[in-house]
Amino acid sequence: MTQHTLALPEVDLVYDVHGPLPTADGQPPLVMIGQPMDASGFQAQVELFEDRTTVTYDPRGLGRSRRKDGVVTNEPEVQAQDIHAIIEALGVGPVEMLASSGGAVSALALVTAYPDDVSTLVAHEPPIDCVLPDAAAVHQARLAYTQVYQDKGWGAGMAAFIAMTSWEGEITDEHL
Repeated sequence: MTQHTLALPEVDLVYDVHGPLPTADGQPPLVMIGQPMDASGFQAQVELFEDRTTVTYDPRGLGRSRRKDGVVTNEPEVQAQDIHAIIEALGVGPVEMLASSGGAVSALALVTAYPDDVSTLVAHEPPIDCVLPDAAAVHQARLAYTQVYQDKGWGAGMAAFIAMTSWEGEITDEHL
């Protein structure tokens, strides 16, 4: 594994390349992304693909990637620009991509803005709850667990996130 840092005006993005570039077998690299997890969340998956080159990264403001812009939100369009910059830095596009959770939302924004960057995308469990009948309440619940992340840290934020995503049935104002 080789760690790289891509210095951009608003962020220093850290990404890891597991295997050679250009790839030894001619296959595109497999890029694995998540949000709010960083590259360490894909360690087990990287081991499953030891026969091919894989790339993982720490999204803006997470893990080893340091923000310089003072912003705390993570808009999918901005994340897509970051991923695009990494793909350009790799110099071997298009890539194949496995994207999970918020990373899947960023990947969908990526293929919308930069369709030539990705040949195959597996978007695993993108949280696109805006299409649900209780979308307004879910949005309020998301704001609440995001506030817990900011006020009490990663562990408490993840506990609040899991409680919200484990809820069965519609979310109402009583649950917020």
